[in-house]
Amino acid sequence: MSIDPICYTSAATLARLIATREISPVAVTDVVLARAATVNPALNIFAREMTEQARADARAAEAAVMRGDKLGPLHGVPITIKDNVAIAGLPLANGSAAFLDAVPPADAVVVQRIRQAGAIIIGKTNLPEFAHKVVTDSPAFGTTRNPWNLERSPGGSSGGASAALAAGVAPLAVGTDGGGSIRCPASCTGVVGLKATLGLIPQETAPDAFASFFLCGPMARTVADTALLLSVMAGPDGADPFSISPRPGPPD
Repeated sequence: MSIDPICYTSAATLARLIATREISPVAVTDVVLARAATVNPALNIFAREMTEQARADARAAEAAVMRGDKLGPLHGVPITIKDNVAIAGLPLANGSAAFLDAVPPADAVVVQRIRQAGAIIIGKTNLPEFAHKVVTDSPAFGTTRNPWNLERSPGGSSGGASAALAAGVAPLAVGTDGGGSIRCPASCTGVVGLKATLGLIPQETAPDAFASFFLCGPMARTVADTALLLSVMAGPDGADPFSISPRPGPPD
């Protein structure tokens, strides 16, 4: 079966085509959700799919384009969020059956910024319990497989994120990294992931099992898209004690 080219189009290109009305956010979202429905039974990418919310957000994104609103750098672009990063009103299970009822009241700062940039969140990705393994085998949500070989792992702990990227389910993903949890799965699936400098990306709500070693970070299929997502996620926030304030500019 042929794969729609949208599934492997870069985030930067999708954002440009959406902004110039050459493609619709609704069409993009429909394509990646269809791709997710096709591959997820074998790969087990998600801890929680957000299909209906994604479609509603895509319709709102399309309306903004048609009104001529000012658009963010990720307007209409699909993205996944690892299930140890807070999304308001949805369980923050952190890969554990013990936390299926833990529901945060607010989005993490990085999620707020991603929404403000216009991205469409299509689901929360699977991880091993408490992000403590380099394979993704959650007792709550099962084992995630590598799109290149179902007998292999996509790594961990951001294995659901890396599998989604490699399988053409979304061009962008938010992962987390303490001791390699972005870098390992990126290497296992042939995608790009970055553990940023401490304080560059605010980290105020995700479970912190590694003290200041545990950080949110961008993942994508290309270096350029990773840099694009980093530009949206980065910046100081007072809720993070390690947050890096802007450097002072040169004297007048």
